[in-house]
Amino acid sequence: MATFLYALGRFAFRRRGLVTLLWVLIVCGVGAAAASAPAPPTDRFSMPGTESQKAFDLLEEKFPDSGTDGATARVVLRVPEGGSIDAEKAAIGALVGELGKAPQVAGVAEPFTAGSVSEDGRTAYTVVTYEVAAPDLTDEARDALTAATDRAREGGLTVEAGGDAVMVEQTMSGTGEQIGVLISAVVLFLTFGSLIAAGMPLLTALIGVAVGTSAIAALGSALGLSATTGTLAMMIGLAVGIDYALFVVSRYRAEIAEGRAPQEAAGVATGTAGSAVVFAGLTVIIALAGLAVVDIPILTKMGLAAAGTVAVAVLIAVTFVPALLGFAPRRVLRVADRRLVQTRKPLSARKLRRSEKKAAKLAARTSPNLSTRWASFVVRRPVVVLVVAVAGLGALALPATKLELGLPGEGTMAADTTQRKAYDLLSDSFGPGFNGPLTVTVEGADAAAAGDKVGAALKKTPGVASVSKANANEAGDTAILSVVPETGPTDARTEQLVKDIRARAASLGASAGATDILVTGQTALFIDFSQTLSDALLPYLALVVGLAFLLLLLVFRSLLVPLKAALGFLLSVSAALGALVAVFQWGWAADFFGIEQTGPIMTTMPIFMIGVVFGLAMDYEVFLVTRMREAYVHGVRAKEAVVSGFHHSGRVVAAAAVIMISVFSGFVVEDEDLVAMMGFGLASAVLFDAFVVRMAIVPAVHSLLGDAAWWLPKWLGRVLPNVDVEGERLQRRLSSGPPSSPAPRSTPEHERDLVH
Repeated sequence: MATFLYALGRFAFRRRGLVTLLWVLIVCGVGAAAASAPAPPTDRFSMPGTESQKAFDLLEEKFPDSGTDGATARVVLRVPEGGSIDAEKAAIGALVGELGKAPQVAGVAEPFTAGSVSEDGRTAYTVVTYEVAAPDLTDEARDALTAATDRAREGGLTVEAGGDAVMVEQTMSGTGEQIGVLISAVVLFLTFGSLIAAGMPLLTALIGVAVGTSAIAALGSALGLSATTGTLAMMIGLAVGIDYALFVVSRYRAEIAEGRAPQEAAGVATGTAGSAVVFAGLTVIIALAGLAVVDIPILTKMGLAAAGTVAVAVLIAVTFVPALLGFAPRRVLRVADRRLVQTRKPLSARKLRRSEKKAAKLAARTSPNLSTRWASFVVRRPVVVLVVAVAGLGALALPATKLELGLPGEGTMAADTTQRKAYDLLSDSFGPGFNGPLTVTVEGADAAAAGDKVGAALKKTPGVASVSKANANEAGDTAILSVVPETGPTDARTEQLVKDIRARAASLGASAGATDILVTGQTALFIDFSQTLSDALLPYLALVVGLAFLLLLLVFRSLLVPLKAALGFLLSVSAALGALVAVFQWGWAADFFGIEQTGPIMTTMPIFMIGVVFGLAMDYEVFLVTRMREAYVHGVRAKEAVVSGFHHSGRVVAAAAVIMISVFSGFVVEDEDLVAMMGFGLASAVLFDAFVVRMAIVPAVHSLLGDAAWWLPKWLGRVLPNVDVEGERLQRRLSSGPPSSPAPRSTPEHERDLVH
């Protein structure tokens, strides 16, 4: 791997014009394809294999003219205290007439029928059905709805509206990306001390995101990728794109400072840091692509789209970055370092790599930095650091034990929105279950009669508030019933009611003459969605962790290093989930983060957190521990290898973590609930994983384990291929002299002083 990437880096550096031209053509080609592609489809939520989805498919087949594809707006009206709906018929009739004349309206339901007026006679509702789906509604249609309800309010009525026609489509404002990029630029400049070096990772990351999101847009119509599919790809692609380029540029600068010629430095940087980038990228790709095991199409598409963007970031890091270095081989250094390098004659490969012992002592030429001081502190007091770090993350993870999951809806929106007000009016006037009715489908030779019998039985079921009359299709073989629970859509008793009805379906069907009874509706769909995610969580975790364990086993040729990496990930993701519960569910510091409405955590968050955070956590594991192993195989003792690894990579890993945190944190300001929650969760996870797990727990564990950290059974070592991420074989190849004998384990002088 390292040898191949070394040759690739040298080629890209040498033929930088050709490589740059190829990437320009790729960007232009993908951009043109995206611009000419049909509009992406709207999100169509489906869950193959669930009862809810089976019932939805049945309704589409048996009731093709039901008009369920059109947008709807449910307008709720309430008269003042002491009044009645009957007394306001004229004003309400005028509102209904105005709504019916609005653009794109297919029809308006009568608000005075039985079931549309509350028992106290003060609240009624009407449903406005549109000819097109919500994303296709024009501004004129939405404005007409708003104007009609505003005029009714002026007449003294309380009027609120909900439904997908009222929902203003939430879009990405771009503020999050701008904040993340700005902070990243500052961090990169402080890290490198060079505008050109700071600009390269930003430029290449933006190009990678542009290629990835444009490809998603270009393939959207053909593969059913909606506009929201690219949200995760943009977030992850921007973060890893900056980090991967950062590590290659940083290694290049180190090689130049050590006396290599620019082209040779580009090759070595791509062969060593590039190898780490490839394997780190593979762990992220595995984690994201693994979302396919959940078997929910929208999650699978989001995961694969993001995985593709990560793959693009890896390709850019090992091809385009060394090509850009070729255009400014010395200007990526600080001014002082640039002058020093210009006065120094580049060393030959033979002198640079005369022996492993010389390579191990190479770090002694550099004075200790903050990273080595911190690492030496941890090595001297590993038990204290380990206990404090684990206890701290454990305390942060405690709120996760009270995790409540749910899906967004009008009931979780901010209290001052018209959708939430409409939801509350209906709940108060018609009962909590009115906003989450269940749809029961009944199949049989005489579906109408069978449906009535099933409805009569369901009315006697505990937890059922009301059941509608059975409505059969033209063929008479399928009927539908609307069942209103006594409890709200997110209530645990509603979930139990769904399970009870499904458990009784066979006996109900036998007594009523029905062949099949299914329960669906939005509430049942959400219940099935949560159950599907819950059932898939452990298999997904086993798949992702198992594959990543094997990958890290190949990278580090150790059993304990991958095990420690996986356990550390569990700590960081648990702490991040705890922080998520404390802020978004309990409301701690909600004002500081600009969170207007607290409530259950999005059902998709745990599995997203596991997938994405595991991949990102392994990034830092690979980058940091690779340098430790590189020092270890070059003759440095186990404990001192920890300090040596931090000396080379600690500052860069910290900068990479700050960049990733800033990118994710920027998305917290977005209006999209899932995006804001995901940004906060991922930023918290990276913070805990990079600065507590990788910077504290990892060096403490390596210090305690010593040589055992790198133990691998001999029989397994013979079976496993040696991918040579640390570039050992590459360094031997670069040396023109014969391979030297193994050097005794030694320690750079300044690191030995720091440890002892």
